[in-house]
Amino acid sequence: MGFLDKILGKKEAPIQSNSDFWNWFLKHKKEFFKTVQNGENINKEFFDKLVPKLDEVHDGIYFLTGMFDDKTAELVFTPDGIIKNIYAIEELVHSAPQIEGWKFTALKYGTDKDDFSINYEGEKFSTNNLKFYPTLHKNYPDEIDLTIVYDNYVEENKSQITNAVYIFLDNYLGELHSVTLIDNMKVVGPNDISEELIPIEKLKDYLIWREKEFVEKYEGTRHNTENDGYANYEGKTKEGLIVLSLMNTTLLEWDKKASHPWVFIISIPFEDCNNGGLPDERMYKLLDEIEEEIMSVLPDSDGYLNLGRETVNNKREIFFTCKDFRKPSKTADQLIKKYAGSFDISYEIYKDKYWQTFRHYEPR
Repeated sequence: MGFLDKILGKKEAPIQSNSDFWNWFLKHKKEFFKTVQNGENINKEFFDKLVPKLDEVHDGIYFLTGMFDDKTAELVFTPDGIIKNIYAIEELVHSAPQIEGWKFTALKYGTDKDDFSINYEGEKFSTNNLKFYPTLHKNYPDEIDLTIVYDNYVEENKSQITNAVYIFLDNYLGELHSVTLIDNMKVVGPNDISEELIPIEKLKDYLIWREKEFVEKYEGTRHNTENDGYANYEGKTKEGLIVLSLMNTTLLEWDKKASHPWVFIISIPFEDCNNGGLPDERMYKLLDEIEEEIMSVLPDSDGYLNLGRETVNNKREIFFTCKDFRKPSKTADQLIKKYAGSFDISYEIYKDKYWQTFRHYEPR
């Protein structure tokens, strides 16, 4: 067996935990350092080896690397804008051992440079050619709605320019601020702008100020759902399929929705029970057990509100609104692993301060 290992190469054990990953990295730290330091064959000698190992840790972990100083290589892990992967990256870096010659960073960090710029697809995006203005909404006072103005904007290149601005903000503000503090954003050119434009250098201070106001306004706001009222809804899709929903009507009428700004939706497809897309008694019980399991991990007292559920076309969706996005994401990933083979569970989490996702359930 040892002879065959020498010929074929011994197969490495799969990565099953963060500690497994770091143990693997420790074995290659010197060769990886030399590769980053020299900058030669970096794709083959580093990237191609690192990518599959990170995929085993968690889907959607990307990275940047370079020399932090003459003696230290830096590895920055990024979710590339996907909020639900942030917790996994933070936990990975938090579990990293001290490795001589290496610095590990969770998420792209911001810069204090006043003359910061990036090049993207041959165009320069900088503090000199980007400005912004906020739009305030009377009915949604806590919403941070920004318009970014790019001096060299061309409508035909809208998608490319918008991507570049997102990358600029990730690196200028820091990735965590960029993806969590801005609710809505669009990019336009300087023509026909009547609003007073603010230098992009002021954006970081503006966001910190708005977030501080938001936290102070809703800090400590909790809601106990024990005595809330609920309503059943029944409707039909365009295709004639029955839609059944159970919603917390007390929460739908709550005037402090923005205190729980993260919408968390868990989707559980189930086998066809020959019941018009609805679960039979056995399946109904299983789905209820999963929902109760989630609620036990994400209680309302900790800032996780079970707003309701919807069942249609052999799929149950469970709705939560949350103060935080990290624990729901981790909880969902654990459920996906636990029920793999029984249910193909998926989820999404995004910021929706005024729960507009569920507006069709609100009383008119």
